Amino acid sequence: MEQAVRTTCPYCGVGCGVVAKVAADGALAIQGDEAHPANLGRLCSKGSALAETAGLDGRLLHPEIGDRRAGWDEALDLVATTFTRTIAAHGPDAVAFYVSGQLLTEDYYVANKLMKGFIGSANIDTNSRLCMASSVAGHKRAFGADIVPGTYADLEEADLVVLVGSNLAWCHPVLYQRIAAAKAVRPELRVVLVDPRRTMTADLADLHLPIRADGDVALFTGLLAWLADQGALDQAFVEAHTSGLDAALAAARTASLADVATWTGLAPDLLRQFYALFADTRKVVTVYSQGVNQSSLGTDKVNAILNCHLATGRIGRPGMGPFSVTGQPNAMGGREVGGLANMLAAHMEIENPAHRERVQRFWGSPTIAARPGLKAVDMFQAVAAGRIRALWIMATNPVDSLPEAGLVEAALRECPFVVVSDVAARTDTLRHADVRLPAAAWGEKDGTVTNSERRISRQRAFLPLPGEARPDWRIVCDVAARMGFGAAFAYASPAAIFAEHARLSAFENDNSRAFDIGACAGIDRAAFDRMDPFQWPRRTGEAAAITRFFANGGFFTPDRRARLVPTPPAGVRRTSQACPLVLNTGRVRDQWHTMTRTGQSQRLSQHLAEPFAEIHPQDAARHGIADADIVRVSAGHDFVLVRALLSDRQAPGSVFVPIHWTDQFAARARIDTLVPALTDPVSGQPASKHVAVAIERFAAARYGFAVLRERPAALDWDYWALARCSGGWRVELAHGDARMEGRLLAERLFGCLQDADFLAYHDAEAGQQRFAWFDGGRLLGALFLAQEPVAVSRAWAVDQLAVPFDSGAARLAVVAGRPGRGVADRGATVCSCFGIGANQIAGAVRAGCATVAAVGEALQAGTNCGSCRAEIKGIIDANRLQAAE
Repeated sequence: MEQAVRTTCPYCGVGCGVVAKVAADGALAIQGDEAHPANLGRLCSKGSALAETAGLDGRLLHPEIGDRRAGWDEALDLVATTFTRTIAAHGPDAVAFYVSGQLLTEDYYVANKLMKGFIGSANIDTNSRLCMASSVAGHKRAFGADIVPGTYADLEEADLVVLVGSNLAWCHPVLYQRIAAAKAVRPELRVVLVDPRRTMTADLADLHLPIRADGDVALFTGLLAWLADQGALDQAFVEAHTSGLDAALAAARTASLADVATWTGLAPDLLRQFYALFADTRKVVTVYSQGVNQSSLGTDKVNAILNCHLATGRIGRPGMGPFSVTGQPNAMGGREVGGLANMLAAHMEIENPAHRERVQRFWGSPTIAARPGLKAVDMFQAVAAGRIRALWIMATNPVDSLPEAGLVEAALRECPFVVVSDVAARTDTLRHADVRLPAAAWGEKDGTVTNSERRISRQRAFLPLPGEARPDWRIVCDVAARMGFGAAFAYASPAAIFAEHARLSAFENDNSRAFDIGACAGIDRAAFDRMDPFQWPRRTGEAAAITRFFANGGFFTPDRRARLVPTPPAGVRRTSQACPLVLNTGRVRDQWHTMTRTGQSQRLSQHLAEPFAEIHPQDAARHGIADADIVRVSAGHDFVLVRALLSDRQAPGSVFVPIHWTDQFAARARIDTLVPALTDPVSGQPASKHVAVAIERFAAARYGFAVLRERPAALDWDYWALARCSGGWRVELAHGDARMEGRLLAERLFGCLQDADFLAYHDAEAGQQRFAWFDGGRLLGALFLAQEPVAVSRAWAVDQLAVPFDSGAARLAVVAGRPGRGVADRGATVCSCFGIGANQIAGAVRAGCATVAAVGEALQAGTNCGSCRAEIKGIIDANRLQAAE
């Protein structure tokens, strides 16, 4: 009998509802939850592929100590004893937790309670520091509390949506779809994109501002001055509900429009066009994300945006307000429970003695952290310096995601005691753990998450715990009990933790704190299981309701007025003769973080199957780089090797490289090894969008491409990038040494295949070699070698792993490296949901499909999650241009 469970997607901060259906035979199907208010049934490509990532391949299923399997009691005893001894010998600040927005709120709550209230240190920080800390700091400076004022519905009700440093089409696709649908109904809705790159989101925009890196403060301080000069401020709102306008305007007026143009790299006429559009449109929502937050000026960027909304009273009403969209599924939930090192639970503050006393009294704890702990970057520097001697990392991969990632890895290697709780058995961080603890994965976890619009949703388990895996909350509580704190951590279920979290939110609150879910303080397990999504606040006695903040003031500063914060405009230059280009890092459409989940899905790995550097053709030509070359991107002594992707969507003078590839999937592509430990002075958030780098062509003497039924036996090439594919694996290869014989390279790649049938092709003049191994009617693997990037249809080659080979002619087609006559080549994958390639879409366009909808009707491409619609539109436009020439 099929079981259907309503739960929440584990990817970005949109917080989409999903329905997981488990058949009697265990088969899993995922669909969007039409009743969930965040997505109304929509899912992106990653959410649609969740069923493909829920298997046990690559799972950590048993506790391990060193290189051996251990029992839970032995592992937990070792963790508790080592932390206790370290605290006794060196003090509570000698230990630390580094946690994650992948944790559920209940996991976060008990980890924060243990560290701050029972160990007595605030050395607990989260990877949300890397994505949302500047937004938190900006909110607190302006509003007095960390509050996102609006709702997703505001995106549809606005007349102008300004997207700042936010590639919604790829990073928050469901929100992109909601705006696109609203714009289709109301074409007068205008969209402005502020981004150095012409991302796929630009195809929805009426105006694209290709801003220079870190020009955002200048852009929005210039806007504030313009609004004042045009008489566009809401004087009544300013006088009744704000303070600081004069100082903010004085800072803004230190720069002329010409200065702003210089610092932003935007023409004065383009600035005037944007400023006039903002001034003349009452219902404006400004959506900002990592392009704002991940900066050494991140907090000032946030406040520059907030200043414009506060000064015009465009906040807290339908269709208007500033809107921070979070990068992780529970970044907001972590902030609610004090997951950041400078916060206490329930939005209380470590620096406030009354708050510390209140939380300690509520917890009945023996101590309370007296000062803020170490933020993420500082924490790992303290590990490197030997000040932190015991570290517990939960559900995150800092060896890949933190700046100066090579130094982070070196620090973990030298740390006396490292514990890692994780799902995956192989990560770049886990390999340095002294103790490895198998955690429950999505599908096995039970608790809550909070999305970017303050909506708390249930994440429900629909799969059994495999092996010896345990939920994170239970692991933390078991360690707490062994440290002598059992009575305070004797929770029977996540429902009991959530109820305590709700009670603390209402404890001695009296509307002094925005975060209040006291209505859930008495929730029991049955009610918790039934709980529908709701927005906070939801105070004692209140029913669930749609909520917005600040339309009529009521800020959470001491005088209840919002603060307009002076943000002096300035330009930022980091390039030099040695490093003349600006590196911008970020996400791609079908991958997530360090690929521990999405890397399990073959269809998500086909859209962009290897790490790349997106480079403007002018810069590529200047550095002697051709499309598909291997590029060495360097900063100082560190470098990565990635594929060149030439695109005029990239601004001249800058390079984009995605964050996802790790040592598990590529030879040398951990891009955060190049990002310096430069942080915002207020938020502590790293500057991951503005790094000075150099590029040069890697002199590859031999290139390769292979498809294999089994994971490669050896990958000792200078460059390799591995991805799952239908029926096996695909791997891109390059080497600087051409001396090794091709067949030997093939045998080292494929392992021992003496009993397989073997075919080879060699063209000495062209420098090409091709090898294929067969077992009866199955292709075991094929390798294509050339002196230049291999010209083989990847999609076609991958398909051959699933094709029966019952004739010699069919086998010869493999070593020929191209489809036989009459066999279609799909081309590079565009639509992951249905496996539709660029050649198929181009063919449909040539056959008369002139719109995205028409292509969808003909091929299904773009009709499921919709994440590929911008790319389909690009193919349509390219074919129109080609036809017109």
